[in-house]
Parts: sequence; C-alpha cells; structure tokens
Amino acid sequence: MTSLLHLDASARPEALSRRVGAALVDALRARDPGVDYTYRDLAADPVPHVTQAWTEICENLMRDQITDLSLLHLGARTASQKQAWRTVEPLLRELIDADLIVITTPMYNYSVPSSLKAWIDQVTFPRMNLAERRFAVVAARGGSYADGSPKAPYEHQVRYLSDVIVGHFGVAEPEVIVVELTNARVDPLLAHRLDDHVASLEAALVAARRLGARLASGGPR
Repeated sequence: MTSLLHLDASARPEALSRRVGAALVDALRARDPGVDYTYRDLAADPVPHVTQAWTEICENLMRDQITDLSLLHLGARTASQKQAWRTVEPLLRELIDADLIVITTPMYNYSVPSSLKAWIDQVTFPRMNLAERRFAVVAARGGSYADGSPKAPYEHQVRYLSDVIVGHFGVAEPEVIVVELTNARVDPLLAHRLDDHVASLEAALVAARRLGARLASGGPR
C-alpha cells in the first residue's frame, strides 16, 4: 500500500460511518505509517454538481474513443469545458493516484448522500478502468436492510456503490462493512432493536480494524 484516498460523506461530524471508517484507516496507517494519505470531507467541502460543459467533455471522449486515464483532459476543449475540467482535475488525480479508496457513507432515503453522488459524477468518465485499485465501503443505515429482511429490496446504498465500482470502474467488488439500525438510538419504534444495533456497531469496528491491518499488509481480498 502506497496511497490511500479516504472520503467521508455524512452530514454528521459524529456519524457512525465516519467512526468505523476512521477505525479502518487508523489500523491501516498504524501498520503502514508511510502510506500517502489523502482525505476529503464531502459534506464539509462539497463537490459541485456537473454542468453541461462536463457532459460535453464526456461526449468528446466517446466520440474520439479516448479512454487512457492520462489523456482524459483532452476532452476539455472549449473555454467552458476547460473551466469544468479545473473542477474535475484535482478530484480525478486523487482517485487515479490512490491504491485504495475508502468511502464512508450513511444511507439517505434508501441511497447515498448527494455529496457523494456529486463526487462520483465528477470523476466518472466513459469506459473508465481503474484496475488494480481497491475499494472499501463503510456504510451506516437507520434500519435493517440485510439479506432476507423486509426492507432488503430497498437497499440502494451499498448495491449502488458496488455497481458503480465494479460495473464502471472495472475493479473487483469492494470490501464492505455495514452498521445497521442506527435509528434504534433515537426512534421509540426501534427501541427493541437497540441491542442488535450495538452488536452491529461493535462487529463493524472489529471488522474495520482487521480489514485495515490486512490491507496494509497486502493481504488477499
């Protein structure tokens, strides 16, 4: 491991997704203190939404069949496209330079926060391939969306991120750690599931520390 990009997306500074993600990153950096670490708080420092000029860059890349990551800037040709590229360039550079990308996110309305979606939109281009990079997703959600649960069909958080990572970036399935039932802390209707939530959080923290140590040592997927 030589380079790590860490993205937080929750609007809450004390979010459990942030806490578990920090446990993963801290364990990795403890094992590999020389790792090049880049951090972005997408809630505190939001990425702007894409503009028409960004879509034109994508059209230029498709038209000219440009897929080499080092040549994507060639899609920006007009003044407005070059202005859009100035937003893209630092975000894309951080992504391309990373060996591991850790994304931490809550579930908002069955999906991910718009702050995270805006980042994804800015750095995703036609026929993009990020092979050899690894992704880890730390997710938290208010209810239970585990396989077999009544709300499992509405899980568009981890499923969406996995589809983007695998289907568009051309890499292996991300490592996933999930904290469920966070609303049991505040919702009287979920109070009977508080113990389940606590167990989920504790298991997630253990899994995060183990994953961080494994990734630092270059262990298998």
